[in-house]
Amino acid sequence: MSVKDKVVAIIAEQAVLDPSDVTMDSTLEDLGIDSLGLVESIFAIEEAFDISVPFNANAPEESDFDISSVASIVAGIERLIAEKKN
Repeated sequence: MSVKDKVVAIIAEQAVLDPSDVTMDSTLEDLGIDSLGLVESIFAIEEAFDISVPFNANAPEESDFDISSVASIVAGIERLIAEKKN
């Protein structure tokens, strides 16, 4: 399973949607994911990929992690995985 597919599956699970309903252009707000769902998604992503996501739920705008769309989340996860390998 690709990083994209795994992230989409995690986000879809949090949103109680079918993964086919989650597009790369979707925002978490579009998908009905609130701040608690976001935190749960981040934890699930960290566990699935054995990475640490630099995200502060108390100040998301100050975090060095773009959550503006599913595509930006996937790109951020891929970057963190690549950095971990180095």
